[in-house]
Amino acid sequence: MMPKAIVLLSGGLDSAVTLAIAIDEGSEVTALSFRYGQRHTRELDSAEAVCEHYGIDHKVIGIDLSSFRSALTDKSIKIPSDREGKLDEDIPDTYVPARNIIFLSIAAGLCESAGAGAVYIGANAVEYLGYPDCRPEFFLQFKKMLAEGTKAGIEGRTIDIRTPLIGLSKADIVRKGKELGAPLHLTWSCYKGGDTACGHCDSCRLRLKGFEEAGHKDEISYG
Repeated sequence: MMPKAIVLLSGGLDSAVTLAIAIDEGSEVTALSFRYGQRHTRELDSAEAVCEHYGIDHKVIGIDLSSFRSALTDKSIKIPSDREGKLDEDIPDTYVPARNIIFLSIAAGLCESAGAGAVYIGANAVEYLGYPDCRPEFFLQFKKMLAEGTKAGIEGRTIDIRTPLIGLSKADIVRKGKELGAPLHLTWSCYKGGDTACGHCDSCRLRLKGFEEAGHKDEISYG
């Protein structure tokens, strides 16, 4: 019997490659996305398209984080564009307070309910070191918390938190996605909504740099 796993799927490049890795590792996957009050839901369209590509179950849970201060939830806060310097050093306005703590908690609950043994998340500490909830130390402590705070953990079936991209560069992630045949052309990384990606926000710039360094063309459209 294939082991069951929950994969957090935003619809972006990193989460889609993480999904491909989970499938490649032999997991029976359920993808989990969130409608959390984000300023656009274009990424959810991509998440659905990726799930249709793989023919897997896709659950979308609604949770309102619109009162949290972030450029991703509050349209009065400007999305940072064309920032100078290294993009991985500061905590930018696109950080959503405690988002990964909330998402992982729900994913762990779904994992326990479904009898799954692992949650996959496409966190990447190399490119997003500024985000405190994308660091290896955070995931280690979260797993320890699940061992003490869930029925599965108390019974010795601790839910594993798997971060296969944690030490990879964006170029490495692109290469891995290509190697596994992940549908990168269906993904969406731009912090802004619309029919085409902006090419100027932090996420677009890191994505474009990753494709360039990996020697591949990004097949999505940019404005």
